[in-house]
Amino acid sequence: MSEKKYLENPTEHSALSYWKSKKFKVPDNMKIINDKYFSKELLKDFNDDIYFKLVHNLNNIILCNLPENFIFYKCSIEEFAIHVNSCYDDEGITIKELESYKDRIVYDEELWICIFDKYNKKIVATGIAEFDDEIKEGYLDWIQVSKDYRKKGFGTVIVNELLYRLKKKADFVTVSGKINNKSNPENLYLKCGFENKTIWHILTKKELFYNEW
Repeated sequence: MSEKKYLENPTEHSALSYWKSKKFKVPDNMKIINDKYFSKELLKDFNDDIYFKLVHNLNNIILCNLPENFIFYKCSIEEFAIHVNSCYDDEGITIKELESYKDRIVYDEELWICIFDKYNKKIVATGIAEFDDEIKEGYLDWIQVSKDYRKKGFGTVIVNELLYRLKKKADFVTVSGKINNKSNPENLYLKCGFENKTIWHILTKKELFYNEW
């Protein structure tokens, strides 16, 4: 896919950010299909994970002040990994995997942020974004809030802070996530001004089991 085509409609033409779409080779047992081309007939042979993709034009970003006793804190890769893994039941990442992010051409240290509770000495929220200088695209990658601190606005603070930092360098920002996610991240992103929702189906070939007689 060309840069020009992607920029016409970043949510419509790729389930991934432009940088990832160039790097990622779809395995033989997988299909990635825009919802408008999806057919339920495919479910006979494939398992279906459904994702949304949204875009932000970097206008009308509202920064939120942190409550007393909370600060932005520079944490280590290990602390990032521990926090990410503590926020999910079915997702996670290793320290080694996070370390490898530093080798990506889209790595930007300024886009790794963390909110720290000084009173309880705990990391309460983290966010990682990337920036593709080739097409001026920002991408929100990992956004999570500790289970005990949810519904208190920390997710909004993280997202808006990243958008504010990206506004200095990017023309637009994209984000994607699972539709059937208990934390319902889509609502957070819509609240923060993301729009132009496109649904994508990540289809993985079902394994066939044969009885041996």
